[in-house]
Amino acid sequence: MALTTKAKTKIIEKFHSHEKDTGSSEVQIALLTKQIEELTLHLKKHPKDVHSRRGLLAMVARRRRFLDYLKESNLHKYNVLIKKLGLKQ
Repeated sequence: MALTTKAKTKIIEKFHSHEKDTGSSEVQIALLTKQIEELTLHLKKHPKDVHSRRGLLAMVARRRRFLDYLKESNLHKYNVLIKKLGLKQ
């Protein structure tokens, strides 16, 4: 369920704003989105896994807070990121 180091590195390289950027809002939103996708697939196979569902809801809430912050601070980056990740506004 956890992202591998290679997968994280690939996502960070795609969404970073400079070479050593690993913690910007864009990167964190992208990492959370990937984790949410993987956990959603897990929950489709195991619908009674309530503990993982609770973790999924926490991740979705965390990503929503990051998106709200990014929308307030830089609307252009927010719109670009939403399109890249294929999220609803």
